[in-house]
Amino acid sequence: MMTDPSQRNRHASAVEFPIQQIRQTLYSAVVCDALDKLGLRNQSPRVSLPCWTLPTGDRSSVLAGRCKTTLWADMYDHDPHPYALELKAVDHCQDDDVLIAAAGGSVRSGIWGELLTTAAMRRGCVGAIIDGAIRDVAKIQASGFPVYAKATCLYDSLDRQRVIDVDVVVEIDGVRFAPGDLVIADRDGLVVVPAQVEADVLRLAFAKVSGEKQVREAIAAGMSATDAFEKFGIL
Repeated sequence: MMTDPSQRNRHASAVEFPIQQIRQTLYSAVVCDALDKLGLRNQSPRVSLPCWTLPTGDRSSVLAGRCKTTLWADMYDHDPHPYALELKAVDHCQDDDVLIAAAGGSVRSGIWGELLTTAAMRRGCVGAIIDGAIRDVAKIQASGFPVYAKATCLYDSLDRQRVIDVDVVVEIDGVRFAPGDLVIADRDGLVVVPAQVEADVLRLAFAKVSGEKQVREAIAAGMSATDAFEKFGIL
């Protein structure tokens, strides 16, 4: 069902840890480590969803934002309302949203392309994660909009796949993505942070980044890896 965008949860930790600071400082692996420390050990899909649209030469971008979820299904007959819910989902995006397309890994069609990218960017969306296929890769790449996806496919989604629900909890490879959850993606993979633990996870992640810097400097100065781990407890 479509929820009122104004009612979506914007977390208190957004004040303590602005999205821009998260993008500049954190990365997927350190956030995954923080989740592990809290006992949340299944927050990163193990399926390969590489970024197809990073601008040429860009190898360090981190996508961070709030989940805007869509649930997709394959179809094999005429769609009486083509593109209806996917267009509504895009039109209701907010600043720093990341469009999540849970399509069960289906590559029956390219469900994300240039025009949806253009519309999503206009609404403040900062990226998309597609558990399925995309198309118009070169044109999306030229826009600088990061799209993580399973594959590419030339076929249009019309009468092949459609959105059946929006702003609901969805799953990718058994990992749950809820509307408004924090999601972070980069070259290593993607990780989602449940709202109820977001502030604690971010505190741990920022602390580990600081600790890793100390370890790096100590090893560079001649300390052995074993001694560094014994002193700092970070690897």
